[in-house]
Amino acid sequence: METILNIKNLNKFYGKLQAVKNVSLEIKKGNVYGILGPNGSGKSTTLGIVLGVVNKSSGDYEWFDGKMPTHEALKKVGAIIERPNFYPYMTAKQNLELVCKIKNINYNKVHEKLALVGLLDRENSKFSTFSLGMKQRLAIASALLNDPEILILDEPTNGLDPQGIHQIRDIIRLIASQGTTILLASHLLDEVEKVCSHVLVLRKGEILYSGTVHGMSNKEDFLEVSSSNNSELQSLLVQHPAVEKTELEDGKLLVYLNQPLDAATLNQYLFSKSIVLNHLVKRKHSLEEQFLELTKNN
Repeated sequence: METILNIKNLNKFYGKLQAVKNVSLEIKKGNVYGILGPNGSGKSTTLGIVLGVVNKSSGDYEWFDGKMPTHEALKKVGAIIERPNFYPYMTAKQNLELVCKIKNINYNKVHEKLALVGLLDRENSKFSTFSLGMKQRLAIASALLNDPEILILDEPTNGLDPQGIHQIRDIIRLIASQGTTILLASHLLDEVEKVCSHVLVLRKGEILYSGTVHGMSNKEDFLEVSSSNNSELQSLLVQHPAVEKTELEDGKLLVYLNQPLDAATLNQYLFSKSIVLNHLVKRKHSLEEQFLELTKNN
């Protein structure tokens, strides 16, 4: 699979403050990558460096396996790293045609990309009449005019209402389904979990996790159980050799395992000890739980 972008040991200092600490990431064609972290974690700085608008302190990065210089490679990149900025008294169509003229792109792309982001019916409306969500969708259309191989989005749903968030996420999924590689920075766990295949978790410029979203949210299974006597249930559970620990949460016992134990076997064991369960569910850690676990000591 072709490598679109390879980041190696990237560092960025602002005086004594280190905003990016030894960050590495390889982006393969056709995937959706999320850079996840709270504000100030180094997400935007990392994107700014690879887009050539922020100077790195050390480390390296290369586009498309280093087959072309950065300024040529960036012609195959679409990016939105700031608030949408168009001429307010020009229409959506006129604004995109201007971008086409500047970048020497065929005007036919305007109709195609407006349709893609669901703004074709507003192509003759002035930009000043657009909601924030519509402005963001127009910005995505603009970034797609050159049919980029990768689309880079910095906090694409920031400040949007729930409907606007839903529309942007649907557009991201649609773009990805058509084969465009996507790299987005977000502080929203829900956003990354719903649209990304891979995630890089940053905190204070450092990598806490890098891999698939599934791999992060699927690290270990655990059981959620309860009975009419949770105290007695808990005492029996800790005696089982497959049980590592238990925790009481909202009237239910969370059972963490040190070896495989299926629900039927546990239920049979407890029944033999005269405990009847009224609740038994096999669960996986959510991305949020994994993220909190990763960041709690950092």
